[in-house]
Amino acid sequence: MSETGEQETPTPEVAAEVERQAAAILRGTQYGDENTRATMERELRAKLSEAVRDQRPLRAYLGVDPTSPDLHLGHCVSLRKLRLFQDLGHQAILVIGDFTALVGDPSDKNALRPMNSAEQIAENAGTYQEQAFKILDPERTEVRYNSEWLDALNFRDVIELASNYTVQQFVERDTFATRIEAQQPVYLHEFMYGLMQAQDALKLKTDIQLGGTDQTFNIMAGRTLQRVHEDPPQVAVLSPILVGTDGSLRMSKSTGNYIGIDEPANEQYGKAMSVPDSAIGEFLTLGTKLSAEEADRIVDELEKGTLHPLEAKKLLARAIVSEWHGETAADEAAAYFERVFAQREAPEEIPVHAVAFAGELETEVALADLLAEAGLAASKAEAKRLVGQGAVSINDQKVEQPQATLRPGDVLKVGRRRWLRITAS
Repeated sequence: MSETGEQETPTPEVAAEVERQAAAILRGTQYGDENTRATMERELRAKLSEAVRDQRPLRAYLGVDPTSPDLHLGHCVSLRKLRLFQDLGHQAILVIGDFTALVGDPSDKNALRPMNSAEQIAENAGTYQEQAFKILDPERTEVRYNSEWLDALNFRDVIELASNYTVQQFVERDTFATRIEAQQPVYLHEFMYGLMQAQDALKLKTDIQLGGTDQTFNIMAGRTLQRVHEDPPQVAVLSPILVGTDGSLRMSKSTGNYIGIDEPANEQYGKAMSVPDSAIGEFLTLGTKLSAEEADRIVDELEKGTLHPLEAKKLLARAIVSEWHGETAADEAAAYFERVFAQREAPEEIPVHAVAFAGELETEVALADLLAEAGLAASKAEAKRLVGQGAVSINDQKVEQPQATLRPGDVLKVGRRRWLRITAS
């Protein structure tokens, strides 16, 4: 702003830099309606213009709740966007929601989310930072835990915070409205989540908040609170939600349709190869660090029919494994998959079954119990009979002993048409 309060016209150099950064930031974003997009784009350019002109980095923040010990590819969509802000010279803030995780974000849930124990949250939080730094630059990341300010609120503070919002705003949310219509209970503490995230934005004095499209309500709640305190409202930079390996539900560990960034290479590769054809393009665009040009090229060839879906999946699987484990591991995982799947004429999509490995690379299981539990045999008695008859194989090697050693990614075959791929729980 000039001394008269009028918006200054940026120099050509500043304008060009603003457009360069805005184009990169807005690439791949998704908003619920065009009015919201137009508002966010306008405000983003205004903030970028001031930041470039004054050589002041914007404060861009992403919050993650440690409700499980592992980050998966779905988390990485917004993490990559936060890394982009770092690369553009801005300040990245990673908020570990150790306090908000006590409630759990209800944004994507059509039922009450179980409350997490403080002990489990603390344990999970310890892994999140290390995993996030596989994408973010640790030297340029401000890491904060929101218990720092939320735990200090007293009941008067909570009342004052709640006074800025109406009940109607909350009950109109899709997830709450759906549950109310279905006569399912909505608990008061679930309303607190949006208020707590708004308090995060206020305390951090953020310019930008990143998140998936499911975070729209929470981010807008932050804008409301910032205006109440006469702070400039943050800009929402929203990314699409990555679908899971089932091709329908959002990626989540609770539904088992996820690819974890710390999972073994063979398991990552196998899970990527199980993605339905309809979701290949989405995974290439959102689930890898491939350039937009490279991802678009593969999708275009896939749509034209010049690239077979199986070959596209191989490119996807290699991109995922090489990012998290390196090129050598990607080569080995591809060779392993070829031995286990392709050369044995296994179907492209195989049911999966989770086995507890307790942090180890392999574990011993009772085959009869496993086959019955996974539904490959009607009972343990039938499963024992199948094993004794030599009808069970692991990675195409016949098994006749009641106990077997399994690794993540192993493929079981019962008879001629029943298959099962082992994953780590």
